[in-house]
Amino acid sequence: MARRNHPEIQTFGCRLNIWESEVMREQAGAAGLQDAIIFNTCAVTAEAERQARQAIRKARRENPDIQIIVTGCAAQIDPDGWAAMPEVSHVIGNHDKLQPHSWTKLANGAVSRLLVSDVMELRETASHMVDHFIGHTRAFLQVQQGCDHRCTFCVIPYGRGNNRSSPATDIIAAAQQLVANGCQEIVLSGVDITSWGGDMDGRPRLGNLVRRLLREVPDLPRLRLSSLDPAEPDAELMDVLADESRLMPHLHISAQHGDDLILRRMKRRHLGRDIIRFCNEARRRRPDVAFGADIIAGFPTENCSAHRQTMAMIKDAGISYLHVFPYSPRPSTPAADMPQLDGAVIKQRAGELRELGKAQLHQHLDTAIGNTDRMLVESGNVGHGRNFAKIRLDQPFVPASSLVDVKIYRRDQDMLLAHAV
Repeated sequence: MARRNHPEIQTFGCRLNIWESEVMREQAGAAGLQDAIIFNTCAVTAEAERQARQAIRKARRENPDIQIIVTGCAAQIDPDGWAAMPEVSHVIGNHDKLQPHSWTKLANGAVSRLLVSDVMELRETASHMVDHFIGHTRAFLQVQQGCDHRCTFCVIPYGRGNNRSSPATDIIAAAQQLVANGCQEIVLSGVDITSWGGDMDGRPRLGNLVRRLLREVPDLPRLRLSSLDPAEPDAELMDVLADESRLMPHLHISAQHGDDLILRRMKRRHLGRDIIRFCNEARRRRPDVAFGADIIAGFPTENCSAHRQTMAMIKDAGISYLHVFPYSPRPSTPAADMPQLDGAVIKQRAGELRELGKAQLHQHLDTAIGNTDRMLVESGNVGHGRNFAKIRLDQPFVPASSLVDVKIYRRDQDMLLAHAV
């Protein structure tokens, strides 16, 4: 069998992990680790960790002699626990995984079982910017790393460190390279991208970065944003949303809940009405904007009234794309010491939220029938429209990365069907 040019990487979790997996794929391949399997883990939920462990055991059964390397947030937070798995060859920290010399040392046998730096000591982002993506038609571009906030349910700051912004010049140079390589859409990603610039001189805001990037990369057709914190409204970002058509009309909100008491116990910095106000203002500026949101079901002390308040907030804000997380206690977080809900209650409430999300999505998609859109074809004539609606093109094969003007004629479950126009 022909030798691979790059190692196999299994990625769990967020868009930032997807971006970082591409960096690792290049660096580990260049170091000569083509035959290794790398697991880029997530620590957001216990289920994410369970899935990664299950995948690692399966990989070892199928590849008894291969190197298995584990990295990512779960590995950063509990390196000894992952190193204790007999299937695992090495554990690499979140900072170390983005350093070329880490992979060179590992390939040369100069690394013991663990290579994990203290991310809380870091003050700068890794400067690595990928210039193409394997298996993706859009590129995820890191603009910041880490988080300065300490929500009571979240372990991610302990896996990522504090907020560190990438310089605008580096981000723009990377975007220019991506476009030169044929990229049609870039997604600005990070742990807390709304905090971008907070650690820089003059404290520029995300809106300033978006405005400058679109101005200095005029050939970029589409720009998207990953998750936004509604506690940090950015007037310039709202202005760009209103007057720059290349910024896609889809905003994903780190909402988490709709009940004010629960939000305070989560140590969030917004209330339910702030989410509604954010959505209304964005919709006023850009009437075709669609919203997604992260929601936690069954947070400790959540009662029926609080759960209903979240359901009401979702409807009032007009959120169409829900990402529902059943609450699971994370080690060493304050929420893990709060009164916990029964697992069956959490499961039921998560199911109700997902059903509401499906209804909201279908209602949103139905409004598109008869309208035109421009979709980015990704695979098998399927891709996404401007406001992130999933679309299938009803015509002969169209190459991936094509931008196609379409007319929507029907909804099929969670997908729109369209003809090219």
